[in-house]
Amino acid sequence: MARGDVVTGVDNFDPYYAEVEKRANLRRALGHPRFRLITADCADLASLDRALATDTFDLCVHLAAKAGVRASLMDPLGFARANVLATQSMLELARHRGARRFVFASSSSVYGNAPRVPFSEDDPAVEPVSPYAATKRAGELLCRAHHEIYGGALIALRFFTVYGPRQRPDLAIRRFATLMMAGEPVPMYGDGSTERDYTWIDDIVSGTLAAIDRTATRPDEFSVVNLGGNHTTSLVCLIETIARGLGVQPVVQRLPPQPGDVVRTWADLTRADALLGYRPTTPLAEGIPRFLRWLGNRRFRPRVRSAGPPVAVPW
Repeated sequence: MARGDVVTGVDNFDPYYAEVEKRANLRRALGHPRFRLITADCADLASLDRALATDTFDLCVHLAAKAGVRASLMDPLGFARANVLATQSMLELARHRGARRFVFASSSSVYGNAPRVPFSEDDPAVEPVSPYAATKRAGELLCRAHHEIYGGALIALRFFTVYGPRQRPDLAIRRFATLMMAGEPVPMYGDGSTERDYTWIDDIVSGTLAAIDRTATRPDEFSVVNLGGNHTTSLVCLIETIARGLGVQPVVQRLPPQPGDVVRTWADLTRADALLGYRPTTPLAEGIPRFLRWLGNRRFRPRVRSAGPPVAVPW
C-alpha cells in the first residue's frame, strides 16, 4: 500500500489463536485508504465470490492457511480444507476474475527429511512427514496444474520458519521467549540438535514483493522458490540466544521428540537470488534482539522464577 498498491484482505479469523490479536495486527492497514478487509472463508468459493463481487483485481497473493505441524496431527481434515480446498478455490476465483498473476505461500516442510542440504527446489519433495507438509505440497501441485491448463504467472514461495514482530504465539521463538519472561519452563523436544533455517519477517516481505513484481514481467511462468535465511540454527542454540537476549537462565523441560518434526531445514537460495534478487539481510543474532524488543514493548514483563533449579543444558 505504501508503494501505491490497492489491497483487499481476506480473513476468516480462524480461532487457532485470538481474534483480538489478529485484529490488532490489522489496525494500521485498516486505517489506510487503499485497504479493505473482507471477512470470508477462502475454502467457500461461493461466499468468497459474493463477498468480493464489487472488487476487481489482477493479482492474488494467497497467504491464508492453517499452519503448524503438530496442530495438523490433531486436525488433518481441517488442514486439508483450509490448505488444499481453499487453494483451489482461490485459483478458481482468480480464473473467474481474469487475474493471471498468483503468488502462493508454501513451506519448507514440503522437503520432509530430505538427506541433502541445503534444500533445492529441484529436490523431489515427495515424502512429507505431517499432514501440514502434505497439504502445502498439494497446494503447489494445484498451482502447477492450474498453470499447465490456463497459463498465467504463478510463483510458489517456500517460506523457511518465519519470525519477527506479529509472529504467531504458538511458534517456538515467541513461545520460548514468553515462557522465559514469565519464569516458566521451556519445552525442548528431543536432544536439541534439530536445526531450522530461521528467516526474519522483513526478508520474507521483500522476497514476496519481488515475486509479486516478477509476475508482472513474466506473464506465463511457473516457479517454485525458496525464501530462507541461508543459515541453520540448532534448537539448543536458539534457546541460548533467546535467553541471552532476555538476560535469564532458561529452565529447560526435556521432552521426547514429536512426530512430524523434521531433523533440519536449510534453504538453497540460488534460484531466489537469480529470479528475485533475494538476499536475506538479518541473521538470527540480529533478529532475536529486535523481536524481543517488540515482544517486551507489547505487553509482557519478565519476572523471576523462584521455584526449582534450572535443568543443565549443554550449550
